[in-house]
Amino acid sequence: MSITRKNGPLYLQIKKIIKDRILHGVYPLGTHIPSEPQLEQEFNVSKMTVRNAIQELHQEGYVEKRSGVGTIVTRNTSFSKLSKGKLFTEILVEEGHQIQKRHLKTEWVFHEPDSEMYEKFGEKCLRIERLYLLDGQPYIHYTHYVSPLVDMGGDFGPGELPSLYDRIEESQITLENFRDRFLAAVADEEMAGLLGVSPGTPLLKRLRSSYDGAGTIIEYSIGYYNTELQHYLISYDA
Repeated sequence: MSITRKNGPLYLQIKKIIKDRILHGVYPLGTHIPSEPQLEQEFNVSKMTVRNAIQELHQEGYVEKRSGVGTIVTRNTSFSKLSKGKLFTEILVEEGHQIQKRHLKTEWVFHEPDSEMYEKFGEKCLRIERLYLLDGQPYIHYTHYVSPLVDMGGDFGPGELPSLYDRIEESQITLENFRDRFLAAVADEEMAGLLGVSPGTPLLKRLRSSYDGAGTIIEYSIGYYNTELQHYLISYDA
């Protein structure tokens, strides 16, 4: 996978990619992440760069390096203040599922002054399309609209896009409020093709608005869930 210095220190980019894979069950709890030589080859970086990335993950409690054994995943839930925004996928991962993200498209979109999106974001926002796979099968299609206040970096290649929530934190923005709306929907031709279902299949549609402490909208997303594959889960802590 290609990474670029334009998006910051290489070891931090590798750390974030590995952490994201851990949080989504690609590297399950108690299993090994790829060896250092494998990671060096994947990211085309030096041994020291990989070791620095693994050291960062170790310091945050995600992995433990054991002599003669390898590097083992020791935690698969986030320490992030924004972890409530990731709670659904964390529940699935804790149940033993694997979540994979497929980046479909990233582009700037411009809004007409009298449009709903102009009221939310002003002149423009970043539009990101992603497909989530549950144990290898298409499960959720997300379209995210992200405020220009969030620095997503400039490299939008076909690989793994940086974590949206990580980028929000790194932009010194704290999300204080989430508002979700749930609706029933049916798959049109395009969505049916993306989710691998028949046109007309019932889907769960989720609209999420995420705000900072001042009430400014930072991210608006539209998600379509194939709930025949897996129900939408919410866990409330006492």
